[in-house]
Order: sequence, then structure tokens, then C-alpha cells
Amino acid sequence: MRVSLLSKALVVGAYQRKCELIAQHGAALTALVPERWDTQPLEAAHTAGYDLRALPIRLNGNFHLHHYPTLPAELRRAAPQVFHVDEEPYNLATFLAIREGLRRGAKIVFFSWQNINRAYPPPFRWFEQYAFRRAHAAIAGSEDCKRVLQAKGCGLPIHVLPQFGVDEAIFAPSAKTEKTGAFVVGFAGRLVKEKGVDVLLRACAGVAGARVRIAGAGAERASLAALAQALGMSERVEWVEATSTQMPAFYAGLDALVVPSRTMPNWKEQFGRVIIEAMACGVPVIGSSSGEIPNVIGDAGLIFREDDVAGLQAQLQTLMASPALRESLGLAGRKQMMDNFTMRRVAQKSVEIYRSLAASR
Repeated sequence: MRVSLLSKALVVGAYQRKCELIAQHGAALTALVPERWDTQPLEAAHTAGYDLRALPIRLNGNFHLHHYPTLPAELRRAAPQVFHVDEEPYNLATFLAIREGLRRGAKIVFFSWQNINRAYPPPFRWFEQYAFRRAHAAIAGSEDCKRVLQAKGCGLPIHVLPQFGVDEAIFAPSAKTEKTGAFVVGFAGRLVKEKGVDVLLRACAGVAGARVRIAGAGAERASLAALAQALGMSERVEWVEATSTQMPAFYAGLDALVVPSRTMPNWKEQFGRVIIEAMACGVPVIGSSSGEIPNVIGDAGLIFREDDVAGLQAQLQTLMASPALRESLGLAGRKQMMDNFTMRRVAQKSVEIYRSLAASR
């Protein structure tokens, strides 16, 4: 079975492990990846058993309008039976990819993280309806995403499956050799308002002895540093840079990971990949009530109401005071991830979808 997978997310080296596992199931896989996405260059980290092809990209960083000028030639070369377009259905790249895949006789499946029902203006609404009419299946990242697709009129078979899982061999509990004896609270992600890092800083300001380690970049970096200074905790905050392959070492230095996302009018947390990465490493997770976070954490962590600084502070103080609770949550998180979110499971389910499409008329 020949499969082509178009995905800008695969510029991240750790995510390419899914491709290796798909290939191990017998699929002749070609992964079509941009040479860079926004400021992130392609990291070729897991490349065994499949063909990783770097494509030039037009309008790099433009979520809705980016596209790939050499895609027709790549599909002629790969001749896929199944073409997985790892893109939202309302984007130009998706419309062009589906159209070209149909010309090659491929069965088409697209992916969506859209968990808020929004009406898009033309031409994006037209792209979306074209995908609903002409693709053969859809993959939704969560049950919320599936409900949104159905509400928008998508009558295709919709499979619920996260975009990526975690490699349980790479993201695993460690001896935490980086720890210094302080209670270290971590955050990993974009430094933007919706990620709620300001809530984390305000909560930790009231937890004596807690240090904060932040891995990420974004528009709020300067204002967050100013907030830390205003709270009198600049010396307790560490700003770090870590590539996807360095994240296991980042988690190894934490006593807890906090995901303090806040819902905005046009956004709510879609999944929270850092949650399953931290749980895989045996790190207790505290998450807000935004979007999919409570469903991903389940009973394996702690949840606080969005923007509730006092609530988060209380949970941090409870964790700090109880090594036994940290250990039990770490074990529960690892089990939650192994049962539901391994990269191996995502790859296996993806191949099942591909095979059902390849066998259908």
C-alpha cells in the first residue's frame, strides 16, 4: 500500500517517529514536509524505513494561504493509493492537495483540530466544503473536533485520533539528575496570552521555594519577564530553549508541569501535547479546564478553573508538600499515556484507516 503524507508538523524531528512506525506496518510511505515552517527548519531526526521529502513552500508561516508548488510532481513520483493531507480543511494547501490527489486517483483523508464552530468567509468556506464533498474520510483530533465537523455538514467517515502520540521509549521516567533540591514547576509552549503563563507566574509567586522553568518563545516573552520582575521572582524564573529531541531532558528536571491555558473567543486548547509528554516521563501534570485538557489528563493529574490563580497556587502547594502524591500522579500519568497516547498506537490506527480507504471502492 502506497501512502503519501503531507504535513508541515513533521518539520519537528520527534514527530517523525510516527512515520517510522507507519512504515513498520508495511506501508510504502512518502512524507512530504516543507523545508521549514515559519521559523522552524526541518529537523531530520527519525528517517528510517520511509522516504522523507523536503518541499519548497510558498507563503511560509501563513496558516491559511501557504502551499507547495512542487506537490504535483511529488505526487506523480509517489503515485499514492492513499493521500493523507495533514491540514485543516479550510486552508488553501488542503484544497490544492486534495485536488491534485484526486487527479492521481488517490483516496483522500484530511485532519482537523478545529474545536470551535466558526464560519469562514470565502474562499476558505469554499475550500472547506470542497474537502467535505471530495475527500473520502476525515481524522478529528478529539471528540469536540468531530462534533464541529459534523455540525458544519461533513458527512464523511470521521475517525477520532490525535495527530501524534509519544514514543514511550524516549519519553520515559528518569533519575531526574538535573534537579537541584528546589521544587521546580515547568511550562512548555508558545508564550502567548491564550497559554496563560501569567497565571502560572502569579500562582508561583505565592509558593515559597518554588522555581519556574519555562521552555518556549513568543510575543509575550518580554511582558512575562516584566511580570516576573514586578512579582519579585525574576531570580526564581529560568527561561530555556529546547528542541523537540531535548524535551525529555527538560521534563526530567521538573517536579510538576503546569498547562494554564485560557479559552479565548476564537481559541480553546485543542489537545496539549506537552501533557502526554510529561505524563510519559512520570511528571505530575496540573492543567486548566480549557478545551481538551481535562479529557487528556483524566484522573491522572489535577485540574483548576481557567484563570484561577488561587486554585492553581493551592494545588502547587499540595504537590510540593506531598512527595507521595507526586509519585502516585506520576505513575498514573504514565499509565494514562501508555493506554491511550503512544506514538505506536497512533501509527497503528493511522494504518488501519489507510487500509480501509485503499480497500474501498
